[in-house]
Amino acid sequence: MQNFTFYNPTKLIFGKDQLSQLQTEIPQYGKKVLVVYGGGSIKQNGLYDKVMAQLNEIGAEVFELAGVEPNPRISTVRKGVEICKNEGVDFLLAVGGGSVIDCTKAIAAGAKYDGDAWDLVIKKAFAEKALPFGTVLTLAATGSEMNAGSVITNWETNEKYGWGSPVTFPKFSILDPVNTFTVPRNQTVYGIVDMMSHVLEHYFHLEENTDFQDRMCESLLITIMEAAPKLLEDLESYEHRAAILYSGTMALNGILNMGYRGDWATHNIEHAVSAVYDIPHGGGLAILFPNWMKHNLNVKPERFKQLAIRVFNVDPAGKTDEETALEGIEKLREFWSSIGAPSRLADYDIDDSKIELMADKATVNGEFGNFAKLNHDDVVSIYRASL
Repeated sequence: MQNFTFYNPTKLIFGKDQLSQLQTEIPQYGKKVLVVYGGGSIKQNGLYDKVMAQLNEIGAEVFELAGVEPNPRISTVRKGVEICKNEGVDFLLAVGGGSVIDCTKAIAAGAKYDGDAWDLVIKKAFAEKALPFGTVLTLAATGSEMNAGSVITNWETNEKYGWGSPVTFPKFSILDPVNTFTVPRNQTVYGIVDMMSHVLEHYFHLEENTDFQDRMCESLLITIMEAAPKLLEDLESYEHRAAILYSGTMALNGILNMGYRGDWATHNIEHAVSAVYDIPHGGGLAILFPNWMKHNLNVKPERFKQLAIRVFNVDPAGKTDEETALEGIEKLREFWSSIGAPSRLADYDIDDSKIELMADKATVNGEFGNFAKLNHDDVVSIYRASL
């Protein structure tokens, strides 16, 4: 286990009827508030009106940025930055899922940067300052509500990159499971795959003496897998929505990976796919992750075997480590398929015509991955196995 420092300053406000906390939290930062949201579902389900009522109670001057894309684009970030700079915005409030929050993070940092916000995403510059912001979460998936990371797409150049800074942690996040009741089944599934993928990215590392961290990852995966089918049978179950919502936050707020670095190659590989084809991130991960696992099985077979036994209840008797591991990978694939996740790129009408382009984009900065270093040929192999 490596030396580490754990830091997470986000105040997590979890449970029913917590929206009134906006009246306590926001006035600490100012009166001019930019509300950022997506395609309008918050207006249909009434959350928009509830948020505005809270802002009216504190006398906030409200500005709005609507239409944040599922893969948030730098063009939308630039619009938000312009509003912040022109109107002297004090505080941003993201009302939505991870895409809205990621976009808000980029706006918050871009508003305090003299150049183009894309510089921060491509790491040409580092975000040293940001406007304060909070979140009202409506989708269990990315964990962006309690971390500093963000993923932004440049659709004009078909680039999609993750970035972050210590200044892009939310000041607070309000998580009311009721606000996720209207999330459609397919988006619920994508969120479940995404949070499980975050746990798996943590799990595949090369450090020793991480028994406690391993057990946390394994227990979280089991919790998600137990709750997910029940939730999909009853999308308005508070109990199961709460379990999944909390799991998504815990999967990527730094708790699981103290003392080691996970792999994160599969996310990079998927970002290249959705930068070119604009597919749902969770759908891409469901397709690619099992094939990444098979491709790298020989790096540390005992790691895959441990996952297979502890999480997927594979009986290792009479089997090699590799056979046990492969059975576990297949059980992961079966679980994702059982809840309605895609299993092939063909499910999104993606063929082999742009595999080289996607691999070029995935490897634009050279080899990547912490558990196993991947080069261009490795990425092409994983894409081809995923067709």
